[in-house]
Amino acid sequence: MGKIKAVAVVVAVGAALGLSATPASAVPAAPGDTVTRTLTQAIADLPVADESRTGYERTKFRHWVDADRNGCNTRAEVLLEEAIVPPTVGSGCRLSWGEWDSWYDGGTIDGPAGLDIDHKVPLAEAWDSGASVWSAQERQDYANDLGDPRALDAVSAQQNRQKADKDVAEWLPADAGVHCRYVEDWVGVKTRWGLSADPVEVSALERVAAGCPDEEITVVLAR
Repeated sequence: MGKIKAVAVVVAVGAALGLSATPASAVPAAPGDTVTRTLTQAIADLPVADESRTGYERTKFRHWVDADRNGCNTRAEVLLEEAIVPPTVGSGCRLSWGEWDSWYDGGTIDGPAGLDIDHKVPLAEAWDSGASVWSAQERQDYANDLGDPRALDAVSAQQNRQKADKDVAEWLPADAGVHCRYVEDWVGVKTRWGLSADPVEVSALERVAAGCPDEEITVVLAR
């Protein structure tokens, strides 16, 4: 099962009825809906709330699972999807060889052993931002989200472990040239899952976004 691209839906109001345009952010949205925002609007639309890590345990986000029961778990699915030179697939979906771009630091990784699968918004950060009240199934779905290409990325183990559970106020990729992409992805994931942001995080997002093209972000809502 590969990661799919989201498609845009733009909300419009019939001019013939004499109705004024309704901001997309004012329209109630539900899981499965597709929403499009500019980067600055998407940041502004994030719920702002203080964070709490009370009760967090990584084991509360079950991963990696084989959701489609094709023999390859989520980690393997991401590696297969993102390989620039396809790996050899052995028994039990065991991967060897292959080549990957580690876009956080601009490196190239030979073989899957040097790669981690990064949760763009770390599990602990998701917990702090709203996932603490989710069901176990929702947390599993989040931890194994193959439905949006921004959610999970194969990157160098060094970058992933340096990032750990830090948010954008505390950590950005080593390659400054991808900071806009990283922030766009971060906001896309938070929007998709209805996660909040704390005030310091919002300030960091706005600071980076000020130097980025104000491009549209389109997501299919998971919650």
